[in-house]
Amino acid sequence: MSEKAITGSLNPLTIAKLLGPSTPLLDRVIRFLNTVRGTDKVLMNIQYWSKIVVWFLQRRAGPASIKGPAVITLAQHIKNFAGPVSDFRILLRYYGLLPMIQYMAYLEHNPSPSRLHLNLERIQNLSMVIYYPLEHLYWLGAHNAISLSEKKTNSIGIWSCRFWALWVVLEFGRIAEQYRLLKKKETSLIKKIKDGEITDQAEKQQQIASIQSEKKSMLLGTVINTGYLPLTVHWSLENSTFPDVLVGLFGGIAAVCQVYAAWQATP
Repeated sequence: MSEKAITGSLNPLTIAKLLGPSTPLLDRVIRFLNTVRGTDKVLMNIQYWSKIVVWFLQRRAGPASIKGPAVITLAQHIKNFAGPVSDFRILLRYYGLLPMIQYMAYLEHNPSPSRLHLNLERIQNLSMVIYYPLEHLYWLGAHNAISLSEKKTNSIGIWSCRFWALWVVLEFGRIAEQYRLLKKKETSLIKKIKDGEITDQAEKQQQIASIQSEKKSMLLGTVINTGYLPLTVHWSLENSTFPDVLVGLFGGIAAVCQVYAAWQATP
């Protein structure tokens, strides 16, 4: 039977035609997921928001609930899925040290906004130079790929998170310095506009848009960093009592913002 003979009905062999001759959104999604960053941020959302779902299911599965055992089983299945996702995200960071070293070289050969900003980034980069090898050792020890006792493996994991926590704390300082410099730049721009030094409308709009874009980026970075702070402190302590549901909440907020930032960076 020819394709024309089934006019008015859907031919399953040509169902892809429903997508149209071009698929810009699908193309962008594929480009997004084809990057390590894009895939990692999607998995990050699964890792953290699953903790909220598990918490919700466990609360529903009370002693009086008839469906209690089934709900508990579902919660356990979600935890069983989220565990390898978290583990895989660590593995995805296997190359993390290389771009960090590259950025360290970039910092030393390119002008920085201020001396304070430069020194904060230098210390941040050094903390990551220590963090990544420790995390790699932790992962290898946890999977018995190298001979490490459980106690030493856990200790390495804790110390890696402490250096991550240092980066997070310093990031608040870096953002504050970036904001100070941006306000100074904005004040200077307003003065130039009032004094008639900038008369071209296109140039004026471009500079204003640039400042607004940087403000948005800083706000997003602050929210992400705020989400990371309690997590890094929690994982830096040997006996933390921080609830797992709050790990999911703070991590989930950071994850959503990270996906948004990665999506915006995808052409």
